[in-house]
Order: sequence, then C-alpha cells, then structure tokens
Amino acid sequence: MAPYIGTATSRVDGVAKVTGAAKYAAEFNTPGLAHASLVTSTITKGRITGIDPSAAKAVKGVLAVLTHDNRPAMADKDEAYKDDVAPEDGSPYRPLYDNRIMFNGQPVALVVAETPEIARYAASLVRVNYATENFVTDIFRERARATPVKTREGPMAPPKARGKPDDALAAAAVRHEAEYYVPIEHHNPMELYASTVVFEPGGKLTIYDKTQGVQNVHKYICGVFNMKPEDVRVMSPYMGGGFGSGLRPQYQVVLAVLAARALQRSVRLVLTRPQMYELGYRPAMIQQIALGANTGGTLDVITHDAVTVTSQYEDFHRQETGWSGLLYKSPNAKYAHRLAKLDLPTSADMRAPSAAPALFALESAMDELAVKLKIDPMEFRLRCYSDRDQNEDKPFGSKALRECYKQGADAFGWSKRSPEPRSMRDGSELVGWGMATGIWEALQVPITVRIALTANGHAEVACATSDIGTGTYTIMAQVAADMLGLPIETISIKLGDSSLPQSPVEGGSWIATSVANAIVTTAGAIRDQLLGFAGKMPNSPLAGMKGDDVTLADGKLVSKRDASRSVSIADAMRHGSVERIVQEKTTGPSGDHSKANNTHAAHFIEVKVDEQLGVIRVTRAVSAIAAGRILNPKTGGNQISGAVVWGIGMALHEETHIDHRFGRIMNANLAEYAMPVHADIHDIQVIFVDEKDESNPLGLKGLGEIGIVGVAGAVANAVYHATGKRVRHLPITLDKLQA
Repeated sequence: MAPYIGTATSRVDGVAKVTGAAKYAAEFNTPGLAHASLVTSTITKGRITGIDPSAAKAVKGVLAVLTHDNRPAMADKDEAYKDDVAPEDGSPYRPLYDNRIMFNGQPVALVVAETPEIARYAASLVRVNYATENFVTDIFRERARATPVKTREGPMAPPKARGKPDDALAAAAVRHEAEYYVPIEHHNPMELYASTVVFEPGGKLTIYDKTQGVQNVHKYICGVFNMKPEDVRVMSPYMGGGFGSGLRPQYQVVLAVLAARALQRSVRLVLTRPQMYELGYRPAMIQQIALGANTGGTLDVITHDAVTVTSQYEDFHRQETGWSGLLYKSPNAKYAHRLAKLDLPTSADMRAPSAAPALFALESAMDELAVKLKIDPMEFRLRCYSDRDQNEDKPFGSKALRECYKQGADAFGWSKRSPEPRSMRDGSELVGWGMATGIWEALQVPITVRIALTANGHAEVACATSDIGTGTYTIMAQVAADMLGLPIETISIKLGDSSLPQSPVEGGSWIATSVANAIVTTAGAIRDQLLGFAGKMPNSPLAGMKGDDVTLADGKLVSKRDASRSVSIADAMRHGSVERIVQEKTTGPSGDHSKANNTHAAHFIEVKVDEQLGVIRVTRAVSAIAAGRILNPKTGGNQISGAVVWGIGMALHEETHIDHRFGRIMNANLAEYAMPVHADIHDIQVIFVDEKDESNPLGLKGLGEIGIVGVAGAVANAVYHATGKRVRHLPITLDKLQA
C-alpha cells in the first residue's frame, strides 16, 4: 500500500461539504428553537441612560428583550472571562454586563423571538438613550501617548538590543530611515459567526459554536455562568473560515447562552456581517525602521519601532518588531513596541499576526536600502543571511531559505530583471518585479489523541482540535492510515467536540504538526499492544520482538527486517480476545530546544501598472516555501495560494475605514471592504522546497501562516520597480501612485 503522507490527497470531508451534509454552527436544528437578534450601540463611548423595549415586546412572536438590567446572572470577576489566548493585562469585554459603552456597535440588548425575521424587526424597535463621552479612534492622534508594552520576559516582548545601535547608525556608510503603515484590517470569513444553544432537561447545554477552539469556549462558558464542566458541551465540526477571528470566544456565544438560560429554551444567534466587524481585527501598525549598511553591502544596524492599536480595556499585542533578528545578520539592533489605546474593541490575531505587517515594512526597507547600495534585492538579502536566531542566539535546526531564493528566482526568471525602475514594459503597461522574504514560527504544542482500533480493521481517531477549513480532517486521516497500516477509507476522524481528548485552539500553524505527531505516538501504543498479543501466539513469527522492530502495514504487524514475518491485526486481536483496543496519549514539544525552529519563504511578484490610470495588476506570483516535510501537497498548496491572495489584498485592497468623528466603521460589509476577487488574481506558483527537519518525528513545521508573510512587501517592491514610486502606507491605491 503506497504511503499517504506526502501525497496529494483530496479532502476526506470534501463530499460532505459539496453536498451540504457538513453542518455549520447556524445549521443545527432542534424542536422549539428560538431566534435572537442584537441591538447595538450607536455611540462610541459613554453610558446607557435608558432602554425602552416596549415597542419590541408588543410585536407578536417576541419572547423576551434582554438587557444589562434583566439578564441572568453572570460572573463578576475578570478571571471568569479570561480565555486561553486572552491578553495578560486588562479586563475582558463582558456583553450585556452593565451600562458602559466602550465601542461603537457594542451589544446593548438582545431580542429573542419565534423566528429570525421577527427578532430582527423587533430589534429595530428598541430605543436606547445615552450619555456620551469624548473618544478617540485614530492611531495617529494617539501615537504620541502610546505606552511601551510591558517588558516581562516571553515571546510577546520585544527582543533585547544588540551592540551599540545608535552609534552604528550614525557611523553607517549608507542609511535608510522611513515610516511604514498598515491600516486596520478585518478577517471577513465567509461563514457568519453564530451559536446554536440546545437547552436540555436539567439545564444542560449543547452549544454548536463557530470557534477555533471548542475547549476554550467550554472553559469560558463554564467560568462566565458558573456551570459544571459536565453540564456544557461545545461542538464545532466544521468552520467556514476563521483566520484568527475565532481563537477567542466571541460575544455571540455568551449572548446565546444568556437567552437560553433566561427562557430555558434552545436559542440561536447569528451575527450580521456589520456586527462581525466588532469582534476583533488586525491592529493598525505605524513602524519606524532605520537600516545602516557598510560599503560591502552588509548590515551594520537595524532599528525597528512599532506602534499598534489595542482597546481601552485590554492590552493586546504580539512580538511585532524582532523578525529581522531571525532573517538578517546585524551586529547592532534595537527594538521598541508601544500600544495606542483607542475606543475600539480589542484587536486580535489575524493570519500571521505581527509578522505579516512587520515584514511589509522590513522587506520594503531592505529593498529601499538595496536600491541605495545599487545591489540586486535578492543578492542583498543573501549577503545579510543569518544562520542563527540572533534574538535568542541560537542556531536554526533547519533553514532552507537559500534554496527558496534559488528555486523561486529560477522559476520566476529573476535573472532577466532590469534593475532600473520604469525600465520594463508590456505595451502601455509598466512592468515591475519585486521579491521579499517570509518567516514564521514552527511550533509544536501539547495535545492528546485517542485511537480506537477494531478487529475488522477500522480505526477511529479522536481529538478536540478544530478543522477551520485548512484540511485537518484529511491530514489526520493520512497520518493515521500510514501509522496504522490501514486504507484511508477505514479511518474515521472525530474532532471539534469539547468532550474529546484535549487540544489547544487551532492557530499559529501548530495543529498539523502537533496532532500528526500525537497520532504517531498513539499509533505506536496501539502497535505495542497488538505486538503483545501477537508475540504470545503459538509459534509466533514475531516472538521476542520489541515495538521498534515491527511496523503496521497492509493490516498486519510486520517485521522491519523480514517482511515475511508478520501477523494480521485481526489474528492478533483474536488471540488477545478483544474486539476493540483503545489508546490515548499526550505529546508535547520535542526535538532540540537549543535550536530555533522556523518556516521560511521567498516570494517573487510581477505587477503591471497602467501608466495613465495607475491601475495595478498582480500578473504572476511565485512562492518558494521551506516548511519541513509536507503532509499533503494538494491541501498545502491551497493553503499557500490562499495566503498569497490575502497578501495581495493586504498590499492593494484591504483597509477598514473609520469615521473618527463618530468612531464608526464605514465599510463594514463585503461590498465596500475591498478584497481581491477572481479578476484580481492570475498565475500563482507554489514551490515546496525539500527541507529535512528533526524537531519532531515526522519532520513537520506547519503551513497556515508562512504563505502570507512577506507577500505585501514583495508587491510593494514590484510596484516601486514598475513606477519609481515608493508607497509606504498600505494599501497601494492609484491615488497614492499619482500623488
């Protein structure tokens, strides 16, 4: 039987999705289901002075109007509202908790009715009075008052300075200093956020929720409502896109539970698209970068200062500034990161948080310095190549970035690039070629997998992890099939259920690596148990062998040294007098922790720009990815292609517009929030560079984020090469080219 790992395998859940058999959070029905609709704040900061629900209550079919005055009891302490990825500092938002308004669009009432149409109509009739307060939603107004992030040790703190950066910058032969800006961006997954809460006898709840972590939501709901863990079950078998928006429990699940407990009845709440814009976002980021180089074309100094957005009530941030220390060798460096607290919801993780915006600035700055040095941009990066994580002073366990540069450049035809801006044309269009580097973390986290194997050769693999559309069902089935020696059709995957074995939230590109290696460990325990049965059979061909001496293949235990010596799984279990064996194992980070572990990418972009109109088209993209062993080139290639599309959107399209006079988002819909569409995307080539990594048994690194990191910088560099115009504030729009 050919191995499944490393082969282009179609999604095992594909048929369920295209036939509609796959159910999402808003599609689970139950008798007597009521429907809820939100009333949201029309001011940005202040207090509610009065709510008049009388007109809503008078509508036939309305069951209740819940507010902070009449809701069921909720926890008082902040600790109850902390989730697994909540910021360390601050007081998490509590929906319908009191009369305080902290952001525009904040829920202020919940109407529950017999149908969703009645609920929506009645919600429009609720009248709310406010006392307003002064507010600020503009990062540029607050940048001077931004405060440094707390400098406690850990992955979220800026790296420590190296050398004497101020002196080195002053003495540098060639310098570049500039400001770069990435605006607020929103996730916009296709599936709306929704929760269906099934109220069961005795007050137990089964919650179908859109989330990237069912056990995170389970813990959160138990804390907020002081419920016993056995009285709450959270389910999320499918998710129509998350991208970080579902890492934290979102407020609709709390409100749906509030309504269910108030009415002692099953309730569903589906957010509208505009309401989803108040759930979190990629924080706006102002960056000051200074680079200094010597005449030999290598870096002497890097300084990186960032100001990012958070709310007034939580200090959300990631490590925004130290990525250069993982990419480019420089004896002198310093980093600073400050937070601008605005009257907005707390910012959130969005695909490749911190790295995607930081690498736009860094890779643009590297390109600008290469131009000043009159060195090819890729050659400049190769001269500055680092074999060590300079922030932690660790060597990399594996780093095939040089090969990414080579294979990507060869596939793109980089050697044919004319270095001068505006020197390449295709008819009336200017042609630009740009490139950039990408880097992301390669993490493995603790996770538990249970495998149940039956004598008829069927295996059920269970873990509470999520499939957020990335293909987790499929890679789990592939790995289990290979490790158990069974056809993939005989593998069943159970996930997205809080009652299953432990899993963290799915994010950070860590789930594939973590759950796949946990399957390896658990399958090893299955093998050992089977060998225990087989070794005791009369005249057993496997007598005296240990677990590492045999493998599972083609439904049998087989000697690694002599394939003729084998025992079928069915015979081993028959001798052990069992019809079913179950193993459950927990695995955590493995490998050499004295080495750094990252994924890498080299992105090459071609743009064509209409010289008269300034319209930009990305006509070609080549992304060369080094991410260890690739479990599934088909789903993995889809992940990278989708990330490249998002990077193009980041560079040319995406921006959340806030009217700072009112603190209100003005384009909270798919019609006016610009994103790439089919006509914007042309040829994307994904290259997986062979990279052997020993940080875990399967040599995996993860793919979810690396595909977007650096793409926006490569697009910006291509636009400069085409036009001679450097745009440092995203998105790059035609008005900025003509300014």
